[in-house]
Amino acid sequence: MNVHAPALANAHLPDERTSAFARDVIADLSQQPKRLSPKYFYDATGSELFEQITRLVEYYPTRTELGILRDCGPQIAAIIPQGAALVEFGAGATTKVRLLLASCAFKTYVPVDISGDFLNEQASALRKDFPDLAVHPVVADFTMPFALPGEIKDMPKVGFFPGSTIGNFEPHEACRFLRSAREILGVGALMIVGADLEKNERMLHDAYNDAAGVTARFNLNLLVRINRELGGNFDISAFTHRAIYNREQHRIEMHLVSRKSQSVRMLGTSFSFRTGESIHTENSYKYSVERFGALARGSGWRVLKTWTDAEKLFSVHALVAEA
Repeated sequence: MNVHAPALANAHLPDERTSAFARDVIADLSQQPKRLSPKYFYDATGSELFEQITRLVEYYPTRTELGILRDCGPQIAAIIPQGAALVEFGAGATTKVRLLLASCAFKTYVPVDISGDFLNEQASALRKDFPDLAVHPVVADFTMPFALPGEIKDMPKVGFFPGSTIGNFEPHEACRFLRSAREILGVGALMIVGADLEKNERMLHDAYNDAAGVTARFNLNLLVRINRELGGNFDISAFTHRAIYNREQHRIEMHLVSRKSQSVRMLGTSFSFRTGESIHTENSYKYSVERFGALARGSGWRVLKTWTDAEKLFSVHALVAEA
């Protein structure tokens, strides 16, 4: 997940990002079935709630990926070219990237995210802790083409996409993202990608339906954000969180389910809900090592190395951009 998209100004200030939010929400709620993009989970409250999720006993991905990066740091460092630039797509909390920066000989770090304020804060902190590291933040939507800083033009490049965010894309979207990353980084570049693995369905269910209800609040906060920033009148108590595992699609699905028949207004547009009708807010695809390898190969990458934890809950892949 991309955990640090910014909170927008209030809905009465139609800046570019607010307008995009409004257009997407109206278009998505007009579909059948209704949906909302998970990229809008991450206002300030959503980002904090997700940080809480990562610390939950039930939520294994973050601690498991951190363990892989920590334990396999020397192996990862061995394949990183000397003096390379590290480009992180959707830079969030710096815990994971700090492990790479501490173990690998990176000369430059390029965090990419849509939140300029957050990026600058993180860049300042990293410059203090890594005084020999050049940090060049890029404010951009990492799912779209963007230009890298001229300072790294002639450096070897390594992409970094942790956190199993790849699983939030539909498979064709994941392929498109990997192809875009290949174009941005260039032939011969490396890419370090985290991908969650298929596992016991009870463990998956518990990870997205935690006993403390933090994931439910995270999901419902999307409606709170629409009310605050776009003038919506969602009755939050009239919706409930549901997360289920779709075995055929190999994915967790998150939904917001209407508890009653109701109508909601936002920016002059009305949306009707039947009792039990849901808004599909997020997918989280779970891969086998083999299926992820096939996805990478189909997107112009060769799998150089794959690391997993001892229980095979999570995977980290080193990819090479093919010509």
